Amino acid sequence: MTTITLSSVSRTIPVQAADGATAEISLVLPEGAQYGLLWLPAMGVAARHYAPLAAHCAEQGIACAVHEWRGIGSSSLRAGRGRARDWGYGELLRDIGASFAAARAAAPGLIWLLGGHSLGGQLALLYVSQVRAPIDGLALIGSGTPYWRNFRWPQRWPLRAAFALAPLVAGTWGYYPGRRLGFGGNESRGVIRDWTRSARSGCYLITGQDMDADAALAEVRQPVLVLHARDDRLVPQAAVDHLLAKLPNASCEQIQLDAADFGTATVGHFGWMQAPQPVARAIAAWAVRRA
Repeated sequence: MTTITLSSVSRTIPVQAADGATAEISLVLPEGAQYGLLWLPAMGVAARHYAPLAAHCAEQGIACAVHEWRGIGSSSLRAGRGRARDWGYGELLRDIGASFAAARAAAPGLIWLLGGHSLGGQLALLYVSQVRAPIDGLALIGSGTPYWRNFRWPQRWPLRAAFALAPLVAGTWGYYPGRRLGFGGNESRGVIRDWTRSARSGCYLITGQDMDADAALAEVRQPVLVLHARDDRLVPQAAVDHLLAKLPNASCEQIQLDAADFGTATVGHFGWMQAPQPVARAIAAWAVRRA
């Protein structure tokens, strides 16, 4: 196990997107690291909430940079009315590229992995499916397609209604007021549009893009690690299976997590973030195995 030293404390790296939007990513770089991990947060979750994960990855000898979503946390933008305050998956994917370039420049010579939580894991897969980038593997947790048919009763029909109403709310309000509604952060109309399209159809559709996103996913060949909490009600096993079925050419390894792994009563979709040591250990062990 690598000990966190003064050379591996978290440092902040400024990132600028092609359209001028700015944000900051945090990087923890332990001495002697061979692997780097760019981590993509869940929808509406600021990068700072993954600082414990980055620290524990560093304890395992893996450098970890945490991406900041457009409109969240340190981002210079906020979702709102008007074209300048609206964006979708296309812009989010380009922002991932900007953060990846900044992380590689700050920590050259590493073997890079891309990981993500929930929507972050889905967008990680979409990114590598569409961009030729030196990414050696992907590590996901709590990630599955949001397709409404993947959920059982009593969740299924209320979710189907919610996926139909969310873009209407975002269109009326000018953005999706997730903080008021108690789900996600304040999101742009475009993100909600692209997200609910996949939730209603089971297919990834990216506004303004001619590429068949599902066909591109079928060409992903990097190894994929999928961590899944058995008691995650927001991402049932059927949702994980549906996502992995889109990756016929990737070598996928799935690990089920229980509350006992974390020493807590429950894990769910977000609980692991409070004690992410098992997640960091699983990612590090997987990186060693696949090497």
